[in-house]
Amino acid sequence: MKLKNIIYILFICILTITYGCESDWMDVNHDPDSLGEITDPEILMPTAEVSLANQLMGWDMGITGAFWSQYFTQSHTASQFRQIDQYYETDFSGTYTELTAGTLNDLAFMKDAATKNDNVGSYLIAEALSIYTWQVVTDTWGTVPYFEALQGSTGIFSPNFDSGESIYADLLLRCDNLLDNADIYLGGYVTPEKDFIYGGHLEDWISFVKSLKLKLLLRQSETSSYNNVEVLQFVEDNKADFLTTSAMIDGDTYFENKNGSRHPMAEFEMDGAGYFTTNVIASKTFLDYLRLNGDTRLASIFIPGENGQVGAFQGDFFSDEDSDGNGTPDDEESYSTCEFSFNDNLYLMTTWEINFYIAEVYSRANDLVTAQEYYENAVSESCDFHGVDADMLGSGEYAEWVPTTTEEAIHLIGMQKWVAYAKTQHWEAFLERNRTKYPSVNEIDIASDRQSAFINFPVGQFVISVNGRAKLNGNLPSSPTYPQSILTRNNSETVPGQKSDVGEKIWWDQKQGK
Repeated sequence: MKLKNIIYILFICILTITYGCESDWMDVNHDPDSLGEITDPEILMPTAEVSLANQLMGWDMGITGAFWSQYFTQSHTASQFRQIDQYYETDFSGTYTELTAGTLNDLAFMKDAATKNDNVGSYLIAEALSIYTWQVVTDTWGTVPYFEALQGSTGIFSPNFDSGESIYADLLLRCDNLLDNADIYLGGYVTPEKDFIYGGHLEDWISFVKSLKLKLLLRQSETSSYNNVEVLQFVEDNKADFLTTSAMIDGDTYFENKNGSRHPMAEFEMDGAGYFTTNVIASKTFLDYLRLNGDTRLASIFIPGENGQVGAFQGDFFSDEDSDGNGTPDDEESYSTCEFSFNDNLYLMTTWEINFYIAEVYSRANDLVTAQEYYENAVSESCDFHGVDADMLGSGEYAEWVPTTTEEAIHLIGMQKWVAYAKTQHWEAFLERNRTKYPSVNEIDIASDRQSAFINFPVGQFVISVNGRAKLNGNLPSSPTYPQSILTRNNSETVPGQKSDVGEKIWWDQKQGK
């Protein structure tokens, strides 16, 4: 099966090279006539799935997500990612292009071909992934072209921009349409080798849609439109039907140790790139939370330095002081690092993610007993992923379920969600922290007294990047700016102004706190 799938990927790569190098590649809308000779919707399924998954853990969302989630920070001896820790403007233009002109365009073609050929199985997968991708797009940039996007064939080359609220409302309607017609879609068939995520098992795709709907609902928890009674009822009605298998690209099956065929994070290290050995080191924020709490997942996430597991202050890459007082300047310390294997899995949605969501819904209903069940399932699944026992759930351990109030429960869930997303879902970790505000932010001024900051470090809280502190006036990043091309090439009167910085919040990011 592996060879066959690689052949499919190579075929799609040829198509991309042949048809994907037009001068308007950055535009959202493309004329689908270039794909007109393809009538089988399954042809584009592998590339759409891999393209989407690659972006989630690629240069923008994978690397920046890890820095802004304070898993990683920039090393003292290199400079590739300094601007991320400095909170400089970044627009993720390459990711926007790939998700819209690439993934979403392919999925739109798949849906059209599936409709013409009455291929309900392919339609289900394409529509589910389209909803998911649009959620990622609007959660990342906010107001974007949606209702008129991808309609170049009808002459709409300057689509209107739509609010995140209106996009979410439509995405939920699209979820409901799939779920209301689940029996029809389950009667379809998809060639297993062409579905890299679930191998053509359409029951899993229905579970994916239900889980995606839950995610969309809960993302609005801090807005006036959120109704936990309704969300709880949805959970109660479907608790047996959410994800039991994570949505992922299996690395052992589809990746090879050669250029362009590896996990995207592994690509950043290979063939002399060396980003993880020269640029990326462990953030003290995350590493100390694991180390000081005895979390055994630490060894699966970070490679110890010469003196054990050591993390650096976030964004403090110019320091030549001796913060820890061990006689070695900060810029000469041996810090922990991270590595990814070429065949690591690529995740879209995990079972632990969904169990954390369910635990939060029950917590908001003040049913802390049921919330505990799903919370512990989530932590245990995360530990299974890392190959360790979930000892941290035991009596007296730091992840033990001890909340007595809803907010305490949301706090504990948020902290363990942050841990669980390391190395799998960096951008999702960033988005969820912005929603829940956990970990919370401590305003300690590290540079004013590094030795004091080292001794009194606020374990379990975010800090403000040392070299980003002034940029956002003591705040944290909230979203990338808009790719300039989508603002200048669009003549619609609805085009928003460019964001002033990366501190502009997405519409659902309304909870008090940084």
